[in-house]
Amino acid sequence: QVQLVESGGGLVQAGGSLSLSCAASGIMFSINAMDWYRQTPGKQRELVASITNGGTADYAVSVKGRFTISRANAENTVYLQMNSLKPEDTGVYYCKAGVLSGVDRRLRDYWGQGTQVTVSS
Repeated sequence: QVQLVESGGGLVQAGGSLSLSCAASGIMFSINAMDWYRQTPGKQRELVASITNGGTADYAVSVKGRFTISRANAENTVYLQMNSLKPEDTGVYYCKAGVLSGVDRRLRDYWGQGTQVTVSS
């Protein structure tokens, strides 16, 4: 079974920075795209950033220029560096990975448990 574990969340003042990480473990053939989502109560979960296996990154307009997604393939880890944080960045951040796993090597999506990010004004 594949597991994703996020870390790095916490409380920070507006304008500050946080760095999130997500490590995948388990029996995997390979990991394709890795994404960061965030969830705020009363709002739909939104895609914050994504990165392909080849390292091509995309960002939500609201975070572009402030957040940077990267990955370390050898460690099966994706990172999200968050700078110039705003109160509206508050939420639970979830990591998602598209993983080739199982004896059939089929692409399956796996989600982490989430890590809380709170930005105070």
